[in-house]
Amino acid sequence: MQSIFGTDGIRGRFNKEITYSLAFKVGYALGLNLENDNPILIGRDTRISGDILLQAVTKGINASGKKFINIGICPTPAIPFLIKKEKLSSGIMISASHNPPEYNGIKIFDHNGQKISKNYEYIIQKLVEEQNQSVPAKDISLKTNNELMEIYMQSLVNTMGGGNLSGMKIILDTCYGSATTCAKKIFQNLGADVKVINDSKNGLKINMNCGSTNLEPLKKALEENPADMGFSFDGDADRVIGLDSQGNVLDGDHILFLWGRELMEEKILINNLLISTQMANLGFEKAWNKIGGTLYRTDVGDKYVYDAIKEKKAFLGGEQSGHILSKINHFSGDGILTALQIAKYCKVKNISLNDWLKSSFDPFPQKLTNINLDLNINKINPKTKTLIDQTIESYQANNSNNCRIYIRPSGTEPVIRVLVEAKNEKDVHSLSSEITNKLSLEINKIINKL
Repeated sequence: MQSIFGTDGIRGRFNKEITYSLAFKVGYALGLNLENDNPILIGRDTRISGDILLQAVTKGINASGKKFINIGICPTPAIPFLIKKEKLSSGIMISASHNPPEYNGIKIFDHNGQKISKNYEYIIQKLVEEQNQSVPAKDISLKTNNELMEIYMQSLVNTMGGGNLSGMKIILDTCYGSATTCAKKIFQNLGADVKVINDSKNGLKINMNCGSTNLEPLKKALEENPADMGFSFDGDADRVIGLDSQGNVLDGDHILFLWGRELMEEKILINNLLISTQMANLGFEKAWNKIGGTLYRTDVGDKYVYDAIKEKKAFLGGEQSGHILSKINHFSGDGILTALQIAKYCKVKNISLNDWLKSSFDPFPQKLTNINLDLNINKINPKTKTLIDQTIESYQANNSNNCRIYIRPSGTEPVIRVLVEAKNEKDVHSLSSEITNKLSLEINKIINKL
């Protein structure tokens, strides 16, 4: 059996890769593997399939003899925060993050509130595989604990250190997802004048033409309702992308640069080090180096960023996609927390986000293209995968001082992502088209020989 785990937990299309049976087995396996009897915390985003998978997971946990606490629809970062705060044994978030409604997933956290290790994944996988016979399961009551969400929300308010956002006008795009439960209330409690779009808990619309992967609704809202800034979250609210009053984009690279520079000036950024991934813009890296900073790149995925942060004792890291990890909340990526920090700095510095963003770096032109596959590249035989990996490596060897090529198979979708960036935009487009077309033909030839 191929591994059920990808770059961020278990993920796939509901009733295809992610089934009721699999969710039950994962809940059962997790329960069997836990050494203490403290409850397992469970949350989900707004997807319609989330309720079905929640029932399956909780039945599995119950069948294993362990207890659980259901907090219902919540941001993913609420789970690790509450695991540590309430000393719970583990946690599960049912979400496919930024993916469309037909997808869902299962993210598992350990007793420290961290995403489980590769070794832990292997143990869960083995227990899932060993469940050949159906495990007796009884119907259980699914009550929602609302008090824990209040504790999480208050923790975000507390990160402001007593400061507020009074006098600031902010628009939020909660993309019909987890942020609908609390983002508006948190910003309002801090005194901001808040307008929210895509604010219903609609699992059929989650991430559809909105949120951190589609900024057009937020841009339009800013044009029609002038504001100081806007923030757009993804489906489970662990990512955020910002826009200034003129609609200029504040992505994860800009967030890391601006926030990191503040920490550098405060002399609390150890070794002036930031952690990011292979997707980080080359212009960001060069500008950060120019002011005396060091950028360390990891493979794509927040768990790789987290591992590097712990290894190198860094204070701040994240991804261009807006998944930012800071020491403030023990490096659990939280889009709402990140948005609050950006707004707080603007307030304290008495500067508009528009002016602050102007002081950031000039990004190199960058183009990300997907090569669609008819199968999951992670599930083909090792020999074929090696051939594909070698083909990819031959194209990546074209990197130079002012040009960078990064190619990787997606961990969550049947695509290969091709990133090309260079100082000259014309070079980016021509090189991207050339590489994508040639690589697509070569990979399809390899796959067709299967």
